[in-house]
Amino acid sequence: MTFLHPGLLFLLLLLIPLVAWYIWKWKNSNPSMGLSTITPFKGVGTSWKVWMMHFGFMLQLVAIASVIVALARPQTHDSQRSSRVEGTDIVLCLDISTSMLATDLAPTRFQAAKDVARKFVNQRTDDNMGLVVFSGESLSLMPLTTDRTALINAISSVDMGALNDGTAIGDGLSSAINRLVSGKAKSKSIILLTDGTNNAGDVAPSTAARIAAQKGIKIYTIGVGTNGTITITDPYGFSNTTMETKIDEGALKSIAEMTKGKYFRATDSRMLNDIFQEIDSLEKTTLDVDRITFTEENFMPWILIALGALSLRLLLRYTVLRRIP
Repeated sequence: MTFLHPGLLFLLLLLIPLVAWYIWKWKNSNPSMGLSTITPFKGVGTSWKVWMMHFGFMLQLVAIASVIVALARPQTHDSQRSSRVEGTDIVLCLDISTSMLATDLAPTRFQAAKDVARKFVNQRTDDNMGLVVFSGESLSLMPLTTDRTALINAISSVDMGALNDGTAIGDGLSSAINRLVSGKAKSKSIILLTDGTNNAGDVAPSTAARIAAQKGIKIYTIGVGTNGTITITDPYGFSNTTMETKIDEGALKSIAEMTKGKYFRATDSRMLNDIFQEIDSLEKTTLDVDRITFTEENFMPWILIALGALSLRLLLRYTVLRRIP
């Protein structure tokens, strides 16, 4: 616990002269009378009311001390810690086209990709990471952040049908590059996961790859699923459809080679998980990370203690310690 105004705690020293004054007053204010003998009063102790009067004074001291502590503004630590960690800037670029509902990866390509992406994000604790999704167009869902919970929630909330259907690989890469330009790490990477061939969008994948190479951004491309006829189950499980799909491995390899990245192929969920494990060994660089905790005021309990002590003091004064003029 810290105090916003710790200097006010010196006011607690005022309690010392108050105690001294009370002792002096008590010793010099007792009435007296002369007696020839005190034999009849032997064995008579101090009245409980006398102890209650002392207790009442203690309640006053507690109230004063509590008010002083409350004025000093006790708080939980409002800390901002800067540290240098090993990390990199990474943007996940996920294909959410209709073909990602194919069931050759269990339960679907789309769900398998989300599962390994969440696991990957969770273990990269010191990286700045972002999220871009694409189908017939691209959408940047999360800027570079170290907030793992927010990013994992963003991945979990991604659903099919949010964008026009198609496979705009170039547009997805362009959005990811725009996110990485503002990053501070020397090592910048894009993880592109797709199961098709570029057939939509305004930017050619090769153009996006050249831009990434110029800016020193590596692109790790992952081709998901098998080529040929695939079965697609609609999200509600009412019907199955078949369609032809073919991963443009040549284009994905070229993108990776142009940017000094690497191409991977995943035909089942285990392979996809292994690929993300391999990418986890990406080059790292030093990052400055600020970790902030919020301030919480803790003066209210002290105010309640003061009010409770004063209330009890008044109750005693006007009941058992009441004086008759």
